[in-house]
Amino acid sequence: MTGCVPTPGTWRFFTDAEAAVVEAIAEQIIPGDEDPGARDAFVINFIDKQLASVFTRHQETYREGIAGTQETSALMFGGPFETLAWEHQTDVLKALEADEAVGDTWQRISARTFFGLIRSHTMQGFYGSPRHGGNLRYASFKMLGIDYPRIYGQNRYLRFPGG
Repeated sequence: MTGCVPTPGTWRFFTDAEAAVVEAIAEQIIPGDEDPGARDAFVINFIDKQLASVFTRHQETYREGIAGTQETSALMFGGPFETLAWEHQTDVLKALEADEAVGDTWQRISARTFFGLIRSHTMQGFYGSPRHGGNLRYASFKMLGIDYPRIYGQNRYLRFPGG
């Protein structure tokens, strides 16, 4: 690992192949433009770290959902999701979100449920505190023009104005 950022072969939960799919999905959800997107904010690190700890209950959904996404990509466009053209990736994700994805995998789990889960985790990894593994170099905070928020936690003895 380089600092706190996993490199191929050092993921906590994902295989390298799974990480490539999740990173491509996250980048579709929050694409980079003049500001960093999910890839630049290293959302994949957040999702991987959380699946190996507090999100363990979602591990099977991710394994099945990634396999289903690859199956749908192959059936719709003849290739793996992460190698498809941007527009084709978008079409695959639209099918997942609408629960209209093709493939046998979606008989076992809901495509819509998987898409909602990965969308939620992508947003958490992009907009949450960097201490949880995403939002590398405060990417979303800079984009929004906000300072790093101070967290007071359980300090009940600190008086706040008006409080």
